[in-house]
Amino acid sequence: MNLTQTLSQLEALGNETTRKHNLKFGAGNNQYGVKMGDIRALAKKLKTNHELAVELWQTGNIDARYLACLIVDQKKLSLAELETMVRSETFPHVADCLYANVIKTWPESESFRQKWVDSDDKMLARAGWGLTTGAVNRNPGALDLSALLDRLEKEMPLAPTEVQWTMNNTLAGIGINFAEHRERALTIGEKLGIYRDYPVSKGCTSPFAPIWITEMVKRQNN
Repeated sequence: MNLTQTLSQLEALGNETTRKHNLKFGAGNNQYGVKMGDIRALAKKLKTNHELAVELWQTGNIDARYLACLIVDQKKLSLAELETMVRSETFPHVADCLYANVIKTWPESESFRQKWVDSDDKMLARAGWGLTTGAVNRNPGALDLSALLDRLEKEMPLAPTEVQWTMNNTLAGIGINFAEHRERALTIGEKLGIYRDYPVSKGCTSPFAPIWITEMVKRQNN
């Protein structure tokens, strides 16, 4: 299936409800509004196809980029190409899909994690803090958690909203997983108040760090 055929398939799968949902959360008009389940099914049919993935990404279409994240061949991407992809996508849902399917599993990601968290580009910084959250959860010995908390306390209030989200994940991760740093993480969360009034659906946990940390620790203890 070539680019034209794939885009036609995506367009046929689009629906107005999903399109409106995407617009509500910050997507632009370059989209068809395809459900993720349908995109995954199409990706399964296409399998890994790096050349098509590159062409899909270049369209800038939301649904095409979702699909590209699922069929791209990570081994054929250079770090420079990955950085260009990260910089070019400001819709958080697609950025998260790229993170989950490509960035998170990138070999030796620590080599660029520190570079990205210091980047002036908000999307690189967002991904860099996503990698930092992963390091907190999987390889905390490589991090100075006290210094990390100092930085979060200082920088989170001034960070772009896109970056605040993944920085908040790091703050919560430290508080949830490390009892010796929990009180400090809770104090920072209360002080900053980021996501204190975030609307949450019934049955979901608030992203407000003190609530999130407390709830997850309670679940672990049970």
